[in-house]
Amino acid sequence: MKSRSERGALACLSLSMLLSSLGTSIANVGLPTLAEAFSASFQHVQWVLLAYLLAITALIVSVGRLGDVVGHRRLLLMGVTLFTVASVLCALAPTLWLLIAARTLQGTGAAIMMAMTMALVGEVVPKARMGRAMGVLGTMSAIGTSLGPTLGGLLIANSGWPAIFLINVPLGVLAIGLAVHFLPNDHHEKRADFDVLGTLVLTLTLLAYALAMTLGRARFDPLNMALLLVAVLGLGVFVFIERKAESPLVQLTLLRNLPLSAGFAMSALVTSVVMATLVVGPFYLTGALALDAVGAGLVMSTGPLIAALVGIPAGRCVDRWGAHRSAMCGLMTMLIGACSLPAVPMGFGVPGYVVPLAAITAGYALFQAANNTAVMADVTPQQRGVISGLLGLSRNLGLITGASLMGAVFAVGSASGDILQAQPEAIAQGMRLTFTVAAGLIGAALIIGVISQRGSRIAATSC
Repeated sequence: MKSRSERGALACLSLSMLLSSLGTSIANVGLPTLAEAFSASFQHVQWVLLAYLLAITALIVSVGRLGDVVGHRRLLLMGVTLFTVASVLCALAPTLWLLIAARTLQGTGAAIMMAMTMALVGEVVPKARMGRAMGVLGTMSAIGTSLGPTLGGLLIANSGWPAIFLINVPLGVLAIGLAVHFLPNDHHEKRADFDVLGTLVLTLTLLAYALAMTLGRARFDPLNMALLLVAVLGLGVFVFIERKAESPLVQLTLLRNLPLSAGFAMSALVTSVVMATLVVGPFYLTGALALDAVGAGLVMSTGPLIAALVGIPAGRCVDRWGAHRSAMCGLMTMLIGACSLPAVPMGFGVPGYVVPLAAITAGYALFQAANNTAVMADVTPQQRGVISGLLGLSRNLGLITGASLMGAVFAVGSASGDILQAQPEAIAQGMRLTFTVAAGLIGAALIIGVISQRGSRIAATSC
């Protein structure tokens, strides 16, 4: 039986998750309007979206560790406040570049909210109900993703583009009120110092990698290669710094924990596959199945809708079956969907795409609830923030890498220099190759999960 304080705390965390996911999807639908409002090219206006995503990717681990140092509740309040104030600044921005700067601040707030939301679950929900809580958070994330385009379109049509940012203000104020009243106070024991140098190096490293994967949309020119080289060198420097630091940002010994490392790796692989549905889906639906933009949008909304519906039941399954068994079941469901898409003839039309998509999305909802529970269940309070940040980073890196990798695979499979001019059968062939690769990635995640479970059993037996 949930107490009133537990329900209030979970409502606060759910609203924080909703706001951070809504910040991406609602701005995405507004890009054409912003381009017109600021007389800007798409190449420039897309930075309204990229600035938000890059800030989250570059900062989520650092702010997670900062929460371990200053207190999770305190930092979440700061994050929601920053997100809310930045939303007002976005709405008031007189120029595109000031809007992009405000979106960077908003993304920083979102990074804090994402990391602290996961970190605080273990403090407000008993371990026996953690799977359900993770399912609720997954549902709220999916609702934010699916609600954004519809809500954003209505707000722009009736109130103009500033409304897509101002909608966050009352929700942010509500989240702050819930946090103040229901989240448990931070403990005041002596906390470790914050690794400033490691934070700076990791932030620049992740920023270089994210830019390498996003600039050029899967075309690797010299700039992309240089950024990727900087990221590799930065990773080496970061490892060196962390080995020498008295209070490291990331304790490298954590990565030797097989279940943790496996959870991060599986999360990155699986979210790469989810990104394939977002990258390939619009081209396949419009180019191969000849749907118009409205029809394609309705079909694409099937995924987030299923994730929203499945999230809470998936969490209950995790509590009942256990995290590992649920994760494997989720991956197997995703594998069935990913293998079905290349095998279904194009003549099956929209149902031939939607049914495998439903399997992929439902399997992902179950896997995500199970994997998040497995990673966060036994983490000490002093490490919850940084582990939550690493888990969020694995998802973001999977999405960013998946967008670039799957886009490249799709282009190769369609054998067309210009996807917009490709023939339906060429686009269908690109889709088949993309999801064949996706099935391979899910298979790799399954193997990692099996190896991790066997390793954990051997370690438990030897103890």
